[in-house]
Amino acid sequence: MELSRGGGLSSWTVRDLADALDVAPSVIYHHVGGRDLIIRGVVERVLQGMTPPDPALDWQAWFRAFLYDGRPAIDPYPGVAKWLIMHGPTFPSIRGFFDAGISTLERAGFPQPALVYALLVNTAMLTITMSDDRLESGDDGPRDHASMLRDFSAMNVESSGISRMIREVLGPLAEDPTRAGEAVNDAYYHLLVETLLTGLAARLP
Repeated sequence: MELSRGGGLSSWTVRDLADALDVAPSVIYHHVGGRDLIIRGVVERVLQGMTPPDPALDWQAWFRAFLYDGRPAIDPYPGVAKWLIMHGPTFPSIRGFFDAGISTLERAGFPQPALVYALLVNTAMLTITMSDDRLESGDDGPRDHASMLRDFSAMNVESSGISRMIREVLGPLAEDPTRAGEAVNDAYYHLLVETLLTGLAARLP
């Protein structure tokens, strides 16, 4: 978990872990297994730090508590959200979230509560994954907001829409990622969650 904090699940190798523990890599393979099993252990430990909201809450309050409290628990470990989307949270400790979340949706009257649960959680995890992926360098070029801001500015076109986007979103994200950027990310995440909840409420029978 310490190696994954900040840098993410992809920032270390088994040899890095062995060096941190002052053992040979073969010791880790013997006692734990390959990197995939170690990563699985990290994800499980991150989720163990989360507690399901009160099952007596109505469905919107339950998912607000779940999704808003869950983000700060997952954010410090880039790659965990993506792992959960790709593999699913197949850990015994997560049972309470499924039971309480799906039950509250069923009580609200959703005909397919499991599908609604998946929509809410996966969309939230995808949003966190998008932020995580900006920390990695890929063959597609720089992914940071400062590079995006430069590319928009280099277009040299008059556009009120692009100007608004630069002023309200890209500018704060690029110039002050820690404070102003985090405020923009928080506003985006809250808008996403509230829009999902409002839209789903409108679809109730």
